[in-house]
Amino acid sequence: QLQLIESGGGLAQAGGSLRLSCTASTPIYSSTVLAWFRQAPGKERDFVACVYRSGTGTGYAGSVKGRFTISRDMATNTMALQMTSLKSEDTAVYYCAAGTYCTRNPESYRSWGQGTQVTVSS
Repeated sequence: QLQLIESGGGLAQAGGSLRLSCTASTPIYSSTVLAWFRQAPGKERDFVACVYRSGTGTGYAGSVKGRFTISRDMATNTMALQMTSLKSEDTAVYYCAAGTYCTRNPESYRSWGQGTQVTVSS
């Protein structure tokens, strides 16, 4: 079974940057869509971004478009989320996920990581 492990979370100041990584335990088929979601305390898990096979296509939530960049490296089975111009409202636990389609519905994804905390101080 595919296992996903996130890393790179931590504390950043508003306006700063962080880079999250997601590593898969086994080779990921090129057809698998990888995505990032986030969940703030007391809120639902929200879609952040997704990347299609071999990084040829991406999708972003409106709240992060232009600030976050998602990428994947097929050779190393990794995915990254470069976050810039961070805002306090970006504070959440960030999860990576694997599925078949790029969708905002978390139930569509079959594999999830354990999450990594991102805290942005204002």
